[in-house]
Amino acid sequence: MELKQKKISENHVKEKKSNIVVLLGAAFLMATSAIGPGFLTQTAKFTEQYGASLGFGIAVCVIMTLVVQLNIWRIIGVSGMRGQDIANKVMPGLGYLIAFLVSLGGLVFNIGNVGGAALALNVLLGMDVKLAIVASGILGILLFSSKNAMTAMDKLTNVLGITMILFTGVVAFVSQPPVGEAAIRTIAPYNPNSLIFPIITLLGGSVGGYITFSGGHRLIDANITGKENIKEVDKSALMGIAATSVMRVLFFLVVLGVISKGVTLDPTNPAADSFMKAAGNTGYKFFGIVLLAASISSVIGAAYTSISFLKTLNKTVEKYENQFIIGLIALSTAIMTFLGQPANLLVVAGSLNGLILPLTLGTILVASRKKEVVGDYKHPLWLIILGIIIVIATAYTGVLSLKSIAALF
Repeated sequence: MELKQKKISENHVKEKKSNIVVLLGAAFLMATSAIGPGFLTQTAKFTEQYGASLGFGIAVCVIMTLVVQLNIWRIIGVSGMRGQDIANKVMPGLGYLIAFLVSLGGLVFNIGNVGGAALALNVLLGMDVKLAIVASGILGILLFSSKNAMTAMDKLTNVLGITMILFTGVVAFVSQPPVGEAAIRTIAPYNPNSLIFPIITLLGGSVGGYITFSGGHRLIDANITGKENIKEVDKSALMGIAATSVMRVLFFLVVLGVISKGVTLDPTNPAADSFMKAAGNTGYKFFGIVLLAASISSVIGAAYTSISFLKTLNKTVEKYENQFIIGLIALSTAIMTFLGQPANLLVVAGSLNGLILPLTLGTILVASRKKEVVGDYKHPLWLIILGIIIVIATAYTGVLSLKSIAALF
């Protein structure tokens, strides 16, 4: 009897440890999906433009991110249904539209992520950029070629996320930012109205497109769903939000420390230049490590989540999920290799990202009131109200972003 109880206890401990790895994996999958090459460049450019006042924009963005993520993670977690299936419950056929938009956005952003990884390898090893593009694609493909791809993904995104935060933290300390001024301007910014555009842009980069669904879909794959697991879902979401926010603040402080000394950043690569001017050649190499971690983890997150939006809509995709993920990474790598910097594609993707968030969040908010999706679960009213405000704000700016597509023609 004692042996049986001991075995049950050991199994319970193992299951708990396994759950912690998955919860962390889902958190860092979402966080590292958000922290890509675009995340770094946006933060650097906006910090140079708005200085310490961007602290206010980052704080507002963190609050909005919290609202978006908790809305989406909770409904996915309680229902045990992926985003596209929830959308089809709200309106038949809507799931197919959202799956198409998210997957298209994921493919195009992955092209940029592969390019970012290639630039990182060039910084670290002096590797030829075209060769580095192919090497970056192969790194992503190898992960999903393994038998335990999901477990490997959890562990790798954890390591890459922690690596980014540690190296950026070191450079933030070296750059000696005016922390006191940053704290004051976070509460009392200069011209807060001018920060509306950066706030919406930063929000789209943190929770737009596939990003906000990546962690929730990972929890479904690990069977951590249902109303009884709502605390675990919240815990994973909050860890992911915290990781993204800490990285954003640290990177902001790196750049603020540099520009506060009257230094102008190289407009062609402000993120890399901020690290170099903060800590010399060592800082530049550190940036290479951060960019490589950010890019590879974003390649993984974008490919995994894009395919997860298709697999319940098509049995073939579900059966050969890993092969489709590998195919998406290979296609992104091929396009990047032959086209170089696909500027027009990236503009289109940015506009799509601005439109996808209000559509997906709006769908989730409607689903939160449908019993066939959430059963007897009562979604918090404050999350719904704040979610509606964000849907309206992002829909308006998303429509404005369509001008960037018109400019291409």
